Amino acid sequence: MASKTKTKARTDDDLDDSSAPLIEHLTELRTRIIWSMVAFIIAMVLSYTIWNPIYNVLTQPICHALEERGQECGLILLKLQEGFFVAVRISLLGGFVLAFPIIGYQMWRFVAPGLYRNEKAAFFPFLIASPVMFFIGGSFAFYVILPMAYDFFLGFQQGPLQLPDDAAAAGAAVPEASALAAIVFQGSVDEYLSLTIKFILAFGLSFQLPVLLTLMGKAGLVSAEGLGSVRRYAVVAILALAAVATPPDVISQVVLFVVIYGLYEVSIQLVARIERKREAHLRAQGLWVEDDEDEGDDPATAR
Repeated sequence: MASKTKTKARTDDDLDDSSAPLIEHLTELRTRIIWSMVAFIIAMVLSYTIWNPIYNVLTQPICHALEERGQECGLILLKLQEGFFVAVRISLLGGFVLAFPIIGYQMWRFVAPGLYRNEKAAFFPFLIASPVMFFIGGSFAFYVILPMAYDFFLGFQQGPLQLPDDAAAAGAAVPEASALAAIVFQGSVDEYLSLTIKFILAFGLSFQLPVLLTLMGKAGLVSAEGLGSVRRYAVVAILALAAVATPPDVISQVVLFVVIYGLYEVSIQLVARIERKREAHLRAQGLWVEDDEDEGDDPATAR
């Protein structure tokens, strides 16, 4: 009976000891989340103080498209409180962008203690590459896709024909086409910003494809051969993404498809490079095992 009591006490002690690291990890996670939230709130407040300049930058694509048509650039407020919520939305976007380096650093501080030195060296480049690729994707959407998209959308406008001044003064008859109802763009500020931010976020996330696939290849979850074997399915998925994430004009869809598919092919090459480096490292340690199950016993066909 005493031995059973002692065993039970030892088990309880082991459980208490094993729960201590979990409590420490949860405390560390809470600290990192708090620091990230503080950084985000401060960045959001700073962005709120300069939301007008940020708004002016975000409206450059639509203003440029309107100026090319000889129209004045202007967006309207449909609701009384819409202006305030526009400022808040811009502040949220600016706060996330400004605080992202700090948030990423806090994530790194949380996961770094649980990694070996070689794992830290392998993971850190991906932590740097992720915001860089997001910035490239967002810039590509802002400077390439959005101008084409807004030019396409504004192409559906129509206006009544106007008589020359001398003909109007002479009392000439108004052409029948001038009686048509005009279709003129009078966009809502909130709707425009929602569409613009959606494009930027969608392309920024799409440009994470090489980072994600390369990281999965580093972890051994995917292989270059496997990615190549599903290339036809990837083409279909990218075509569907291009059709959903872009306006229904062929040019922007083709541009998005070419870019995303190019990133997919780059990802295959990056994963293949990782596999070659892993194979060379294992060969140097004498741990590489030739896989000749499917190739036969011929040494010439061994991997």
